[in-house]
Amino acid sequence: MRFVQFRLLDDSQETIRVGVYDKDNGNVLDLSNALQQPNAGPINMVNALAKLGSRGVMDTAARSLETQLNQHLDKSKYQLLAPITSPDKVACIGMNYKDHCQEQGAPIPLEPLVFSKFPSCIIGPFDNIPYPAGLSEQLDWEAELAVVIGKKGKNIDASLAKDYIFGYTVAHDVTARDWQLKKNGGQWLLGKAMDGFCPIGPCILTADQVPDPHRLAISCRVNGQVKQNSTTAQLVHGVYDCVAWLSKFCTLLPGDIILTGTPPGVGVFAKPPQFLKSGDVVECEVENIGIIRNSVI
Repeated sequence: MRFVQFRLLDDSQETIRVGVYDKDNGNVLDLSNALQQPNAGPINMVNALAKLGSRGVMDTAARSLETQLNQHLDKSKYQLLAPITSPDKVACIGMNYKDHCQEQGAPIPLEPLVFSKFPSCIIGPFDNIPYPAGLSEQLDWEAELAVVIGKKGKNIDASLAKDYIFGYTVAHDVTARDWQLKKNGGQWLLGKAMDGFCPIGPCILTADQVPDPHRLAISCRVNGQVKQNSTTAQLVHGVYDCVAWLSKFCTLLPGDIILTGTPPGVGVFAKPPQFLKSGDVVECEVENIGIIRNSVI
């Protein structure tokens, strides 16, 4: 299944709603009422996973698909939002593609290199990326496969990590290289966590639809020109190892997102270096999951 968050275009309150997306026709089945729990507050993907768990969310969707055959929303009726908003954590793994390490002449990390973004960095799959004018002149792209956690876990064994994953989505780890590499005392955070620096979407493809997350094509295009083109087979530390590693240090919660790294082809290591400017359009794609397309403004 493909889960999305969306808003109805005629809803002046812009309420976040949860649905199942049909990639063939773009229609969405609204699950908001079906997922609503008593005294649970507004429904969103994080709350639904926290209250019902991965299996409960998927079972609810399956029942709705069987009983609400004629209640799908045409794509002219809604706007897709980020499929996860306000998670507890947005964790990221750096230097996690063998070919990305090779392009910068860096040693392959023996352990996952972890950094983070703020949840407020998240924007939708087709939202604009605000250029940090006056702060950075080295805005760069990074296409990534992102994991969405489905249930609470601590000290998870890598052999069991798959059971904790709800699904996968596409992420763009927008990066201000000057702030990542030259400022802030060498700490990456500010270069990674400015407003709009984490577009994700267009959906969460459930883990049962991804037999092997380590055999997916991944790419990035800027203004239609291919910049990154690789496969998750190049991951240094696999998806399950990253989940297990993070869970040693912090409790993973439903809705947490883990960006698993980016392949070669980023702008900073081009010769000469290339950086994004206002008006550029960046497309990040992961096989079977979809494409996110964001303009820099």
